[in-house]
Amino acid sequence: MTNLLSISLAQLNLTVGDVPGNTAAIIAAIDEAKSEQSANLVVFQELALCGYPPEDLLFHSGMAQRVAESIATISESTSGIAVLVGYPEYVDGKIFNSVVWLEDGKVRGNYRKRNLPNYGVFDERRYFTEGDAELVLDLAGVNVGVTICEDIWVSSSAAQAAVDQGAELIVSINGSPFHFNKQKARENLLATRAVETGVPYLYQNMVGGQDELVFDGGSCAVNSCGEVSLRAPSFDAGIFSVEFARTDTGKIEPLLGSLSALPEAVPNIYKGILRGVKDYVSKNGFDGVVLGLSGGIDSALCLTIAVDALGASAVQAIMMPYRYTSDMSMEDAEKQAALLGIDYQVLPIEAMVEASNKTLVDYFSGMQKDATEENIQARCRGIVLMAISNKTGRMVLTTGNKSEMAVGYATLYGDMAGGFAPIKDCTKTLVYELARYRNTLSEVIPLRVIEREPTAELSPDQKDSDSLPPYSVLDAILDALMMEDLSVDEIAARGFDRETVGKVLDMVRRNEYKRRQSPPGVRISGRAFGRDWRYPITSGYGRKK
Repeated sequence: MTNLLSISLAQLNLTVGDVPGNTAAIIAAIDEAKSEQSANLVVFQELALCGYPPEDLLFHSGMAQRVAESIATISESTSGIAVLVGYPEYVDGKIFNSVVWLEDGKVRGNYRKRNLPNYGVFDERRYFTEGDAELVLDLAGVNVGVTICEDIWVSSSAAQAAVDQGAELIVSINGSPFHFNKQKARENLLATRAVETGVPYLYQNMVGGQDELVFDGGSCAVNSCGEVSLRAPSFDAGIFSVEFARTDTGKIEPLLGSLSALPEAVPNIYKGILRGVKDYVSKNGFDGVVLGLSGGIDSALCLTIAVDALGASAVQAIMMPYRYTSDMSMEDAEKQAALLGIDYQVLPIEAMVEASNKTLVDYFSGMQKDATEENIQARCRGIVLMAISNKTGRMVLTTGNKSEMAVGYATLYGDMAGGFAPIKDCTKTLVYELARYRNTLSEVIPLRVIEREPTAELSPDQKDSDSLPPYSVLDAILDALMMEDLSVDEIAARGFDRETVGKVLDMVRRNEYKRRQSPPGVRISGRAFGRDWRYPITSGYGRKK
């Protein structure tokens, strides 16, 4: 075989809206691909110039001009190299999700995305018009076809159309968000498409956090038999080179290159949450974070995530004890803070709670105590954290998990108050898995925190199990609802108590109004509360008459 072609996949962490900054990063990557990797072609991600997903920034009158200027600037850096870069293309009142082929200072070709996803977290038909033509160009004697993300997910038709036009290799640029086991799904898809069309595929993806989405990279190459010949590491930015050669039968195939290990689920989820937290804090310009440390598993995991993502100097934890806070919680919180080396303060809320109760005592006269008094405690803690945030510029991290968000086991304007929720898409079951995994790296979460029965400590001897089914049952029911959209009867048919299932699903329905007011958090599952969960707040569906 004779080596013909070298292609670099630029797996970058770009910023939505920062066209000048993205342009500078792209030019730097082009220079590296030319000087250090001797690449014939360097490939950038979907909508790289404006960042992905740009959402309604696409409608801003200045975006088209900035993008046009960026393409002209990048083009000047393409002497001796070809470049594929994604961008929004504005033509006659329409916007296309496009990729431009730049080479030797000129625009050599353009491709418009043919299949626009409009499900889950994707809303591309709101913005873009579908393309209808192929792009196949000769590069160093090899005919290269181009597609964009969904073009290969829905079917092989777009790639096959390029192959029918002579393409010997398909390059797919992507903005593919992470959820657990996503890389395996991508590679299975690429293997299927390669076998269907009989040509190798290059899959380029982005890294980084963007609001609740996080992108894991995983750029890779598969040969025409569907075998992986290159796999870039997950969540790490970099430029990864693939060499191609023509076989004795005349086919173009990738040579075996660097193969990062296929990521394991729990460690990769943890890495994804770190990336989401780091980018949300840094890209939004916060000085650091502050969170309430209760001595429980959720805040313990969130504190560890914050330190791992941002460094100990950027993290502050506040213990806010009240009369129901146990000595165990105080001891474990202090121990973890010392292990992580963070700024840790104890600010009791007794006086705040009593002042609130005193203000309301006449109004509440003759009424039984209930969750109202518990929520006052949580809201006093929220006041403390938000005041510290205002004064220091540190963003408040909330510590609620997906199980709690689902059934409303959280206090609006209390423990839900904050700027970002690292474990919002992690069920309680997964929270424990993540905590145990993190302790295998170094033991920073006290074992007693992991082993004790969960409690909110808002009333005497309170346990989560007083109000909720066991988390192993609750989380399985929630998965059936959220991932499969199953009904009460269908879930009960799997062996769950029907009354319990009905209660859980009713709690989910009744607490939609809370979730709409919760901060964004890192999406790590196939369906998270946020942009791919769109249930109405006001609804009579399933309500008992």
